[in-house]
Amino acid sequence: MKRTTIMIPNELKTRATRHAKKIGMSLGGFIREALEKAMEVENHRSGKDDEDPFFSDKTVFSGKSPSDLSANHDDYLYESNEVQTLDVTRP
Repeated sequence: MKRTTIMIPNELKTRATRHAKKIGMSLGGFIREALEKAMEVENHRSGKDDEDPFFSDKTVFSGKSPSDLSANHDDYLYESNEVQTLDVTRP
């Protein structure tokens, strides 16, 4: 780790110190965690979120799927076994 000095308003430091203590962290640990979270949000906004499997999945399904899948996906996942299929196979 590299020691770094930052300038923040007294009120912000007081609030951050109280919050860190409340959640059982050091002020340094709290600031590092907050910076990591801020960087994750920024990466997501800029489209560089390669670590999130939801956003990095580029697989496209081609084959038979229910014709009403988008409207009734919860039924297919959790309840019904009845399926009406629509062939979306591409040549």
